[in-house]
Amino acid sequence: MSGVVKVLAFAGARELVGAAELELEVDPLQCTVADLMDEICARHPGLAGYRSIIRVAVNGVYASDGQPVVAGDEVALIPPVAGG
Repeated sequence: MSGVVKVLAFAGARELVGAAELELEVDPLQCTVADLMDEICARHPGLAGYRSIIRVAVNGVYASDGQPVVAGDEVALIPPVAGG
């Protein structure tokens, strides 16, 4: 059984994936932030080069690569932002 995760892409990440929002199927028994990022980078190879600098938040809280991701979660891809 699988479920859907909503992925929000901000700033440069949005440009690299070509959308502000994606929906991805996840395996609820074994999906982590790292697994989800692997899937996103496989679908959007331009993002792979920036993976190490993109922060990931799950349901509004910054997450580590090992954090589980389950159906219904909202995952945000947050690249570094500069400006003044």
